[in-house]
Amino acid sequence: MNNLSGLPKLWLTKSRLDVATVYAIADQADNGAVVIMSGMVRNQTGGRAVDYLDYQAYEPMALQIFQNISDCCHEDYPEITSVVIHHRLGKLQIGEISVLIAVGSPHRAAAFAACENAIDTLKADAPIWKKEYWRDGDSSWVVKKTC
Repeated sequence: MNNLSGLPKLWLTKSRLDVATVYAIADQADNGAVVIMSGMVRNQTGGRAVDYLDYQAYEPMALQIFQNISDCCHEDYPEITSVVIHHRLGKLQIGEISVLIAVGSPHRAAAFAACENAIDTLKADAPIWKKEYWRDGDSSWVVKKTC
């Protein structure tokens, strides 16, 4: 399949993310699987009601980290055909998609493993910060776990 969307494989945007689009970008004729991880805004964290989230990033470095993630996935899982990472920035409401990762591969095991590796690495390494706005009017930055 061809990427008819015109969107890059690695992308930061304030626009809504679309599952069908990342699928189409990752899809290739020799794939037997395309695995998609969709992260979304939930209505609570630790039992505390969330109103919305705001994502900010150091964009040039985040895109370089996305490229590093893709390169490492291709190195660790040489059979995969593609890695697509799209992350949303700005204000997101409950239920909206914040991140999409799609991995294409001839076989599902490599696609699942590479997709899990990609999201874990993104969450640990990408300079993307999330601020939670609570229903009670308070807000707080989410601190990345270091171990």
